[in-house]
Amino acid sequence: MLAMHIPDGFIDGPTSLVAGLVAIAVIAWSLRMTARTLDEREVPIVGLVAAFVFALQMLNFPVANGTSGHLLGGVLAAVLVGPYAGALAVTVVLVVQALLFADGGLSALGLNVVNMALVGAYAGYGVFLLVRRLLGRSAPSVATAAGVAAFTAPVLASIVFTVEYAIGGNDAVSIGAVAGSMMGVHVLIGIGEGIITAIAVGAVMATRPDLVYGARGVTEPEPASAAAPVGVS
Repeated sequence: MLAMHIPDGFIDGPTSLVAGLVAIAVIAWSLRMTARTLDEREVPIVGLVAAFVFALQMLNFPVANGTSGHLLGGVLAAVLVGPYAGALAVTVVLVVQALLFADGGLSALGLNVVNMALVGAYAGYGVFLLVRRLLGRSAPSVATAAGVAAFTAPVLASIVFTVEYAIGGNDAVSIGAVAGSMMGVHVLIGIGEGIITAIAVGAVMATRPDLVYGARGVTEPEPASAAAPVGVS
């Protein structure tokens, strides 16, 4: 079983339809906001982020009880290119995976977009902003906050999935068992995602912090050697 990607038939039609409509509405709004907020030089970066997330999502690692997991990528994308473009990037990845690799059912595509793209990019980015504010306005705080947010995003996604299952699940497994299994597995996935995200964001911050959306407005204290000389009267 692959953690988080929902197959066809696991959630009933009405619930899947509502999730699909929510996904379409939010993605349409994200596309509109991206057109307003994204700089032209950042457009190629969105493509690179989508490709990076796609590659990482294709690498599955064993978690527990025959379950495998992978990086969700919503927080990483949101911190690098912003929540609007980040949601779009992960959505593109999920659509390609569903169409070409049957990774997640087509009828469940809206559910998967909500859980992995929207929860990761928006809720995850909200956690990132909160943690960054608590840590202070410095470059190291960006990578650390990204790691903490990336840890929480899979857990939040598993909670949303549990609610979806409670509303329209196929009753093959009890809600309590689903909640315990999903949250437990995604805590482990979150640890890996947090570490990978912190390293990736830290690497970009070390070379091109100007290209990190989540670092906008973050300034470090001016080095003493760069301070203006004191005039001699």
